Amino acid sequence: MPTHSAHPALSPRMEAAFSGLLKKLSADDHQAQKLIGQTRLPRWCRRPLFFFLGYIAKADGRVSEQDINFAESLIAALKLSKRQRHKAIQHFRRGKAAETLPPLSGLSLRLTHGGWPSPALKIAICLCHAAQLNGRPGKTRLYRCEDVIDQINLPITITDDIFNSYSAKVWDNTSELPAKPIDLEQACALLGTTRRDSLEVIKRAYRKRVSECHPDKLAQQQLNHAERALAKERLLRYQQAWEIIKRSHRP
Repeated sequence: MPTHSAHPALSPRMEAAFSGLLKKLSADDHQAQKLIGQTRLPRWCRRPLFFFLGYIAKADGRVSEQDINFAESLIAALKLSKRQRHKAIQHFRRGKAAETLPPLSGLSLRLTHGGWPSPALKIAICLCHAAQLNGRPGKTRLYRCEDVIDQINLPITITDDIFNSYSAKVWDNTSELPAKPIDLEQACALLGTTRRDSLEVIKRAYRKRVSECHPDKLAQQQLNHAERALAKERLLRYQQAWEIIKRSHRP
């Protein structure tokens, strides 16, 4: 857990830049890679960005597929060449191997954010995004994210603002997700049927539910990222329910 330094309130210049970036993040469905793709980052930001991403990714002991996919999406958003991509991956791996933050990591961001706050703030948003790839960040990811924010001498309070933005627009949507069915009764209830219904009746109900949130149908609708993610999870729940029902009807 980081030992937080005493930080003053955001300067007017930093406050204006931060507010603008949060608005852009919300407009981009809270996809930090879209924000980076549209606003860009200076070349000298790549090393600390990918190093810190690797450091946060290893917080729970192993790097997940989501961590790798997010790093790859940032590489694509930055339009890196093969050589630049190779360097970004090297920085990510060094961060992944680090048990603690080296004293000089993020020095360029510390030296520049007073007069040019946007690069450091964009990286902070990317790091907070990485910390919450699987929903509300756990303690280890949260602490590492805060460690990095403190390391680059930004106020820790900005993490609260960033996570609050995700909470209002992304995390709270998961409350609409039905619970994973664990038995036949729950599986049937999820599909709007009962265990007394025939398999054919249940199958029709299942197909109707699936059609409501199938990717091919959703592609025709203007949904934001959170809504698409929720629909994908609903589809998974319906498939899980159908597997339980099929197993219970086997001879």
